[in-house]
Amino acid sequence: MVTFADELIQWKDTAERRIEDQLRTVDGIVDHNQWKVIEAFQRHQVSDFHFAGSTGYAYNDRGREVLDLVYADVFGAEAALVRPHFASGTHTISTALFGVLRPGDELFYITGRPYDTLHKVIGRKGDGTGSLADFGITYREAALAASGDVDWEAVEAGISGSTKVIGIQRSRGYDWRSSFTVEQIGEMVRRVKRIKPDVIVFVDNCYGEFTEEIEPTQVGVDLMAGSLIKNPGGGIAETGGYICGRQALVDLAAYRLTAPGIGGEVGAMLGATRGIYQGLFLAPTLVGQAVKGSIFAAAMFEQAGFESKPAWNEKRTDLIQAISFTGPDHLIAFVQGIQRAAAVDSHVVPEPWDMPGYEHPVIMAAGTFIQGGSLELSADAPIREPYIGYMQGGLTYSHVKYGVMMALQTMKNRKLL
Repeated sequence: MVTFADELIQWKDTAERRIEDQLRTVDGIVDHNQWKVIEAFQRHQVSDFHFAGSTGYAYNDRGREVLDLVYADVFGAEAALVRPHFASGTHTISTALFGVLRPGDELFYITGRPYDTLHKVIGRKGDGTGSLADFGITYREAALAASGDVDWEAVEAGISGSTKVIGIQRSRGYDWRSSFTVEQIGEMVRRVKRIKPDVIVFVDNCYGEFTEEIEPTQVGVDLMAGSLIKNPGGGIAETGGYICGRQALVDLAAYRLTAPGIGGEVGAMLGATRGIYQGLFLAPTLVGQAVKGSIFAAAMFEQAGFESKPAWNEKRTDLIQAISFTGPDHLIAFVQGIQRAAAVDSHVVPEPWDMPGYEHPVIMAAGTFIQGGSLELSADAPIREPYIGYMQGGLTYSHVKYGVMMALQTMKNRKLL
């Protein structure tokens, strides 16, 4: 067993006493969402034959069809497209955007610059990569106000006749800001629809699923996407993504995934059906475990003298815990400490590298059973000022506590605390 410094043990005991009320709140959200998922399974009479595999075109794959219905029900949407064929969250988001945007249309992100991996999807005119820009789709963004809220003056001035899609990123991404709650997203929907009633509101819901009792599609969002190796896959789905929202828009995304006229009617599930169903069943509880871990992390790093966002006593709307460090040494020690706490690849020492899709060197702790599975305990950060580390996930609260303790012990061993 690892021996942690007495000071860290004392911090742990103090933190757990302070966060008791917050953990009880999380338990209530878990119960609500767990029951919601079970009732969706029951309404659609999920049976073991729905887990059977299919081959070739996979016409009439009833397991796949019911899975879409269950997801739509859980997320309060008209329709859903849930497939293992999505390679990542970025692929899923890209499919949704290409599905609904056409040459001459504009995509307008009102929550500032989106996550780094989406920059290449947006692209620049003439870049030759098949980006949105290559297809004559323009892009605009409104930086957030200094308060971290939407700059409504800039948004109202920016929406034009060509604005087809309003983009909202629920999670903070690599920014030092609060993530947006579902209530805040609902208000964004109402305000942009008053300006342009026919605009499509799209939400990148990655990291947010099941952290609150309702989802963005239940407050007027037209189209939403996320990754199955994050929250809704429950740590079991081995790959994939989901798109849900209005039926007509989901159909357009399905035509982009396969081909026009074919859409979601085909696609062998490659033996993934059971895992996707079971992952969804487990997701509310495992998301709750990860959220509890983030609350604990915030309390612990506060005692170590580092600012966290959100703070341990603030409302949560996603998995991500951001911690502000004073320099690259603290940041690297933090990420390497999280890696040391992994059950998989704990012996590997992560170093910053030029990761595809990112604009700065990135360091990642990813000792996970599912590669890139960020419902599992992981941490990452771009090596750039202001040196913010981002921790997410944890299939068990106990594992997150162990990871946080290991990260702080690593810093202490290097005389950084």
